[in-house]
Amino acid sequence: MALEHLKALIVRYLTNMRWYTIVLALVVYALSSWLLLRVAGEQQLLASHDFIYWLVVTGSTVGYGDYSPTTIAGKYIVSLYIIPTGLSLFALILGRLVAWITRHWRKGIEGLKSLDIKDHILIIGWNQERTLHLLDLLLKEQTVSNTTQGIVLCVRADITNPKPGLVSFVKVDSFNKDSCMDRGCIVDAAVIILDNPEDDVTMTTSLYAHQRNPDAHKIAYFKDESLANLLNTHCPNIECTPSVAVEMLAKSAIDPGSSSLHYNLLNVKNSDTQYSLVVNSNSKPHSVQQLFGMLKKHYNATLIAARGTDDAELILNPPLEKIISQGDTLYYIAKTRITHIDWELCDAEQR
Repeated sequence: MALEHLKALIVRYLTNMRWYTIVLALVVYALSSWLLLRVAGEQQLLASHDFIYWLVVTGSTVGYGDYSPTTIAGKYIVSLYIIPTGLSLFALILGRLVAWITRHWRKGIEGLKSLDIKDHILIIGWNQERTLHLLDLLLKEQTVSNTTQGIVLCVRADITNPKPGLVSFVKVDSFNKDSCMDRGCIVDAAVIILDNPEDDVTMTTSLYAHQRNPDAHKIAYFKDESLANLLNTHCPNIECTPSVAVEMLAKSAIDPGSSSLHYNLLNVKNSDTQYSLVVNSNSKPHSVQQLFGMLKKHYNATLIAARGTDDAELILNPPLEKIISQGDTLYYIAKTRITHIDWELCDAEQR
């Protein structure tokens, strides 16, 4: 009984041992080993550059054999003190390192760590399979477009990281508390996606996110379109995405295949899907007619919409005479994202 009590006491002491105590134990171990070897007359092992090397190799029981004690007292000291004590310290340090690494890894999996990331995509909310599908699409989109923008999932649900190694993960108590949301670096996010099962949570979180990071591109998903309209009146810069499931059912009833068409336009796993690009500073103003012909002929892309810097809303099927200038956004269908456009091809089309 006393032995079990002593064993439990030693285990508890070793478990709670501080790192500075371990370092102190290593120093005492090295000094005491050096002194004992000196008393034993092991002069060959006491040179500073050789002693540390020999002590580490011997104490960890690696034992290369290039240095060894020659006196009888030295052999007893090594076998009865240096090796057992060194092995114990080595096992203790290795165990503490493994425990620290495991604890650090578990904190990341469980979302308990504070992140240090910038210009990332921050997803706030957990909608189970819907969120998993969103993550898959974002990861696929990054693979297709060859980008490495970080993705952070911030949830209140009691889950672990659904995509460890691919997505960073933060678990919080509230979506409206600075101390919680700062762990997901909300202020430094480039894109914020708000998607919760409850529309009221999405609404309050959207207002909070707009106040903390007004410059980020924010997208909020609502089941109730009236709430999306209400949010737009207060925060017109937030892109609200209402549910269109019912509209797709009605559209497909009149125009069969419409739901498949819209799904394929958004599905990055297919060969042709929808992309966007911002007209850069190298481009002169061009008409939609010029751009439509140039994109189709040289890039096999179909222009479907445009949005000028002064336009309040996106214009589907823009008129041919509409002028597209620097900073405007074009939306098109293509097999892959167009990373570079030779805008002079538009002038060639005109000639």
